[in-house]
Order: sequence, then structure tokens, then C-alpha cells
Amino acid sequence: MSNIRNFCIIAHIDHGKSTLADRLLEYTGTISRREMKDQILDDMELERERGITIKAKVVRMDYTDKNGVKYILNLIDTPGHVDFTYEVSRSLAACEGAILVIDATQGVEAQTLANTMLARNAKLKIIPVINKIDLPTADANSAYEQMKEGLEVDADPILASAKEGLGIREIVDSVIANVPPAKVVKEDPLSALVFDSFYDSYRGVIVIIRVFAGKIRKGMKVKFMVSDAEYEVLEVGYIKMKMIESDELSSGEVGYVVARIKDIHNIKIGDTITESENPTRHPHKGYKEINPFVFAGLYPNMTSEYDGLKTALGKLKLSDSSLVYFPETSVALGFGFRCGFLGSLHLEIVKERLEREFGLNILVTAPNVIYKAKSKDKFVKIDNPAKFLNSSDIEEIWEPYVEATIVCPVDYLGSILDLCRKRRGKQMLMKYMNTKIVILKYHIPLAEIIIGFYDALKSASKGYASFDYVHINPQLGDLVKLEIMINAEVVDAFTVITHKDKAQSIAHYLTEKLRDIIPRHMFEVPIQAKVNNKIIARETISVVRKDVLAKCYGGDITRKRKLLEKQKEGKRKMRRFGKVDIPPEAFIAVLKIDG
Repeated sequence: MSNIRNFCIIAHIDHGKSTLADRLLEYTGTISRREMKDQILDDMELERERGITIKAKVVRMDYTDKNGVKYILNLIDTPGHVDFTYEVSRSLAACEGAILVIDATQGVEAQTLANTMLARNAKLKIIPVINKIDLPTADANSAYEQMKEGLEVDADPILASAKEGLGIREIVDSVIANVPPAKVVKEDPLSALVFDSFYDSYRGVIVIIRVFAGKIRKGMKVKFMVSDAEYEVLEVGYIKMKMIESDELSSGEVGYVVARIKDIHNIKIGDTITESENPTRHPHKGYKEINPFVFAGLYPNMTSEYDGLKTALGKLKLSDSSLVYFPETSVALGFGFRCGFLGSLHLEIVKERLEREFGLNILVTAPNVIYKAKSKDKFVKIDNPAKFLNSSDIEEIWEPYVEATIVCPVDYLGSILDLCRKRRGKQMLMKYMNTKIVILKYHIPLAEIIIGFYDALKSASKGYASFDYVHINPQLGDLVKLEIMINAEVVDAFTVITHKDKAQSIAHYLTEKLRDIIPRHMFEVPIQAKVNNKIIARETISVVRKDVLAKCYGGDITRKRKLLEKQKEGKRKMRRFGKVDIPPEAFIAVLKIDG
């Protein structure tokens, strides 16, 4: 048991984390060259396409060193994106060490910084690796300098190229030499950390655990301490690209448990498993409920597809326990669902999976965050802009904030500072890593970064800036509800909550955009934006006129006047009773509001 090493790989997106995992699997003989394919641990099509890890993976590698000593190396491949930070923190809690990968061509970026902090908080031994040294634009010295200054990691890095297989032996030797062996506490009651789970249609929920004390075996009655649910263990084992059953999992080992669990929501990431009859007194620290931070409406393009969307969301929720949804009705869009997501990337992934895996054609309303309002001495949570209270009823309102970390070249500093100012950011730190790279920390409202911020940041820095954020305490805000009326009717799907100072510019943007997108009708269509029942912007879609005088070939002017008056009266009636046809592109306009 002293020869077990539990470690993970942490890096910024596209720094070569998955490629390095591929080479480690090859080097240790866990997978043959014939079976090998790129990004083998990223088995979801979407992960391979985007080059990101969405779901954590575990793989056990058996390795014998040159002296004939046998080791068990448990690699825990963690998601890299900020939306899944909590899952990353639980995966790190299951390890003793971390391989920190830095791209020699890009240097230290925002997520490198964020993930290093997580690893340091989890008290992991960090092994720095400078990757992609084979590329002509590689600058290992600059990457090392940034690592020392920005990350405060003093250890000498291993120079490697995961693509070419350079430095892989040195990385494995360093893991064995530097990562502390897993502590073995066999005599204590069972204590195992749940850091991942997935749904199998035949065996129910399969739970991925790290055993810290005691042992877990088939037939044992176990209890999940947070959910207080009890189950009998049907099977335990470890994962070596596929699940391999074993007699038991002992202290220090990483593996899976099957216990006829039907509902994935009974399994909480970060929960502690213990024996029912002899429970541990020390549940694992750091558990917290995962709550959605971003909400959006999902509606089928055709009403007949509503049942299909409902079924698809139910199936998707089995494999993604962080997805939250409940039915809602919109005047403009009909029946749909309000869904809660961990962030804007999570929203994109769910939308894409619904369209690919279930063949649906869906419409997504503008994402919004949860606001907390105080009204008549009671607190109200607002997750839908249409439910926002009138200003006269609100005493105070809090909006969620994040601490954003931006790493960028000094050349683009001015445009990035301007962008953050426009997004109501408050600068907390500016630190130079060297003469070329600067780190910025800002406190920014979450609502300002979920729509278009990342794209605007990439434009402002010509693609060189990187960005990461963590949630902090909500702050008081001066917010208003901006409603759009089309033909004197409020269209709830266009309602947005915005800061008082930005309401006017957003109102003009939306009314002008809708005027261009909505087709002309046989009657005049006014588009108005209102705040607190006061109209602050208006555009008009002009009428389509039929030439009623075409059939008049002469005659008295009174006849022509009579026809024109009749047409005018008809238009007035139509204006009163006519229904405006709003195309799907109009709803996308709200997603592109530039703050």
C-alpha cells in the first residue's frame, strides 16, 4: 500500500493536459499503441471537438520501475473550466500530488493560476512541467520566469513534449519520488470521499471514491453521511480504462462502488461514505451543495416538440446531476423550461447535447443570474427577469459578484482596463509577472460576464488574454427591470435586468435591433422599452401598404379619398387586433447585448 500514488494533472485549457495523460497511459503499458487514440480519456464527442475535459475521469496505472519495484499510479483527470471548479476541488482532495502543466508557447494563464491555488489549498505536492518545448515558438525560460513570479513555484520544472513523448519517463519518476504515498489507516472505520459519479442504465449510479480509512467490500452496508441514504454494496473495483472488479478497496485506493442506487441526485459530490453499523466520526471536510448560478429558458421551436424536450432533459439529468430544470410558460414562446446551470459554458454544453443526442431544435433565452431582493422585511430570490419586483416594492437588492483574474500582455492593458470599467468592474490588483505579462484582479457582477464578456476580452487582446473567476459574496446594486413592448404588449422573453445607468443604451440597442429583425406587417408596429412604467426608447416598424388606387382609372377624387379612408380604418382595426409575428432571430438579439 505504501507504493500507491494518487495524483492529478492541472493546466489551463489547451496546454496539453489530455495529451500528457495519453502518453502516461502508453508509457506505463496501461493501453497498447493499437488501442490508443488522441484524448482517450475524453470519451464524449463534445470534449474531443472542443479540446476540453467536461467530466472527471479516473484511471489506474500499474508500473514497475527499473529496480523491479511495483507501483499503483492513480491518475485523476479533472475538468479544466471555471464552471466545474467545485468538482475540481473534490478531485484534488482525493490526491496527494498534482502535475502542473504550463505551455512553453503561452506561459502562465488565468486557469493555471486558479488551479495552482486550488492545489496549494488542498496541500498537494506540485510537480511543474513545461510542455510543448518542441514547437518553434516555445520559450521555456520565459515560462519558468512566469511560473516563479506569478505562481511562486520554486521547484525546477521538467521540460517535456507530450506530443513527441519527451520527458515522460522523468515525469513518472518524479511522481514516484515526490508525491507522498497514500496514508494507510486500515484499523479505523470506513471513510471514503465521493468525488464523481455517473449513471449506467443497467447498474444504476456508479460512484467513484477515494478510500481514506478502513476498507469497503461487497455485501457491506454503507451510508452516505450528507444524504443519510443507506445501501448494500453489490460490487467494488478499480478503473483501468474499463471497470475491473476486485474483492475490496482499502485505505489509500481509488475505485468505484455499485450499490443499486437508482437516483443520481441521492449522490452528492464531496459526500463521505461510511459503514452503517460502525460509522466514522470524521466525515471528509469541504462538502458544499452545488447550486446553479446562471438561469435561462429552454423552449422548443415547435410546440409539438415540448414532450421530446421534457424527456431529453430527464435523461440528461441522469448523467449531469448539477442540471436543474422546472416547467415555465412564456406569453411569447409558449411552454418550456427554466433551467439552472453552473455557468455559461455549462449552458452551451447542455444546449449542444440536447441538439446532438436527442435531435431537438431549441431556443434559449438570454441567461440571467439569481438576485436577492428585500421587500417588506422579507427576502425574495429572483431567477427570472419577468418575476422582478416593481422598484417601489424593493428596499434593497443584491447581485452576485465574482473575483475575475485576467492574465494579459502589457500591450493590450489599456483596452482591457476600459472593458472592465464598462462592465462595472472594480480593480483589486495589478501585478507584473515580467516586463511583458500582467495579472489583473477585478470584482465584477456575474451578470456582466455571462453574456459576451469572454468574446469581448479576446477581441480587446487579439486572443492573447486569459480569464478565470471565483464566486464571492453578493453586493448591493442599483438595478432596474427593462421590459420590451411590441404592439403595446409586454414580451416577457425580452425582459432584462440591468444597472440603472445602462438601461438607456440597452433599450436603444434592443428596440433598433428588433425593428430591423421583425418583418413589416399590414399594420404599423410600435416597439417600446419601458422602465418603471416609463417609456425610455421607441422604434416603429412601418406598415406594408397595398395600392388600393390601382383599380381607379380616373373618376372623381372623392372616390379615391373614400378608398384611402376605408384602407386607413382597416389598418386601425388591424392594429388593434393584429398579432405580431416575431422570428426566432429576434430572441438571439438579446443574447448579443454588448455591455
